[in-house]
Formats: sequence, C-alpha cells, structure tokens
Amino acid sequence: MKLNFPMKRLSSVVRWMATTLFCVSAIAFTWQGAFLGNTSAMAAPATTLIAAADADSQVKGKVEKDAGRAKNFIQDTEQKVKEAANSNTGKVDRATDDDSLIERKAKSDRQTIQKRASEDSARTQEAVDNTKNAVEQAVDSIKGAFSN
Repeated sequence: MKLNFPMKRLSSVVRWMATTLFCVSAIAFTWQGAFLGNTSAMAAPATTLIAAADADSQVKGKVEKDAGRAKNFIQDTEQKVKEAANSNTGKVDRATDDDSLIERKAKSDRQTIQKRASEDSARTQEAVDNTKNAVEQAVDSIKGAFSN
C-alpha cells in the first residue's frame, strides 16, 4: 500500500508536466507562425512597396465604387419610402369621405414621412462620404508610413 501512494503522486506530476509541455509547445508554434506568415515581405521589401503602391489605387477605386453603390441604394430606399407614403395616402383618400379628419392626418403624415426620408437620406449619404474619406486617409497614411 505504501508503494501505491508515491506512484499516484508521480503519475499526477508526470501528467501535469505533459500538459504544461503541450500548452507551451502550442503557444510557441502559434507565436512562430504569426511572425513567419509573410516571409516574402522580409525577403524583398522593395517588391512589397511596389505592390503597396499598386494596392493604394485598387483600394481607393474599390472604396469609390462601393460608396457609389451605397449612395444609389440610399436614394432608391428614399424613393421607395416616398412612394409608399403616397400609396398609403391614396388608399386612405379612397377609403374616406372628402376632407375628413383622417384624410387630412394621412396627408400630413405623408408630408412628414417624405421630409424625414429626404433628411435621413442626406444624413446617410454624408456618413458614407465621411467613411469613404476616412478610409482614403487611412490608406494614404499607411502608404506614407511604408514610403518613409
């Protein structure tokens, strides 16, 4: 019985050491992989800078294209909201008597909805422009950091 207790203790220590070794090895391999992921950049920095200059125009072109698509989507959405407001007002107009309280309220709501749709569209398009400018500035500053 006395021999069994030291063996259990030794077994626990060996298991703990094996687990520790495994975890340290996993961390080391992960850490090494992060630094050696792009060896071509370390081997030929001039080539990378040329590629970065080309990437600058590609990124800016893509940002410009995506911003245009976003603006078109925003304008289409604004028009659909306005059309829906007109359609709903027409339905209320057909369903009620002439110059009723509900009809006047529907027309007032239509004007409010159309006004807010235009305001929201303008704000959103301005936000798209601000985002596009921020991305272009970030690309320029990254390009500037690599050119120094």
